[in-house]
Amino acid sequence: MSPQNPTIQTRIFENLAVRPANLQDVAKLVEFNCAIAQETENKILVPEQVTSGIKTLIENPHFGFYLVAEKNQTVIGCLMITSEWSDWRNGLFWWIQSVYVKPNFRRQGVFKSLYQYVQSLAQENPQICGLRLYVEQENQVAQKTYHSLGMEKTPYQILESIKPEFQDAIPS
Repeated sequence: MSPQNPTIQTRIFENLAVRPANLQDVAKLVEFNCAIAQETENKILVPEQVTSGIKTLIENPHFGFYLVAEKNQTVIGCLMITSEWSDWRNGLFWWIQSVYVKPNFRRQGVFKSLYQYVQSLAQENPQICGLRLYVEQENQVAQKTYHSLGMEKTPYQILESIKPEFQDAIPS
């Protein structure tokens, strides 16, 4: 199992199946990414751009991977994992990104199941030193969920510098 592309199989958590996403899931992942951007940041994403980004990740597993949660064979939630090398720890952090659960399935353990699966994959892989995620500062509900699963606030802030040719990829 490599850090970027672990051997992932479907696992059942109570009444949910959690599995790796594939190209057949792209349309649903695009829908979810557009919805969460609108909901949490009031941003309208360009679906074609998001489609390309998701396909690129799925077709290039060294970039990361998506997990989806299904109930009755319907995708109801997802998250994406990417990696960050830590020279201080000589290991990889997995970054949890693009978290989304359909509104009518929230507060029912969907994210918890996705998170527990990621935790178990990380525990099985000695190269993974930890999990990280970023959350909108105003998203208190999500922060409460993450804290309840044992995640802690760090002293770090996220800063970014985006190349000019990517500035318009996400309209403000």
